[in-house]
Amino acid sequence: MSSLVVVGFPNSQEAEEVRIKLAQLQTEHLIALEDAVVVSKDSEGHVKLNQAINLTATGAVSGGFWGTLVGLIFLNPLAGAAIGAAAGALSGSLSDIGINDDFLREVGETLQVGSAALCLLIREATPDRILKELRVYAKDARILQTNLSFADEENLKAALERAKAEAQALRLN
Repeated sequence: MSSLVVVGFPNSQEAEEVRIKLAQLQTEHLIALEDAVVVSKDSEGHVKLNQAINLTATGAVSGGFWGTLVGLIFLNPLAGAAIGAAAGALSGSLSDIGINDDFLREVGETLQVGSAALCLLIREATPDRILKELRVYAKDARILQTNLSFADEENLKAALERAKAEAQALRLN
């Protein structure tokens, strides 16, 4: 079963940096992410979702490929590509995989102007190694929401506090 963790940051830049670092850690097999979305609230109070995967673009590329292939069969590859790309883009824009967009917008509404949250859907992870890698970001991070058990949530909060203390100690040295 996947775990949902929402971590708050004072700005979207820090949330993006952590998401990029988590993507690197995923290549090292320290974490398996199903979804990672940065939710931010701009100075005008508008909620923005920065998703890791653009489903509309992915659908358009995939649809264009399959449309061209079908078009070649019927001797009209350009029409097939155009129709396939349009159908793929429409399909991608209507898809919602990973974390529900309505939930993400609700998270965004709770944020203060200028702040951000990193919403993670984690399939599996090695928490101690991940927190060690992310401790430089721990000073400003706070757990906003999770579906972890109470005990696991307390362990995560304690680990985050330890990482904050380590980050503080590193800055002093």
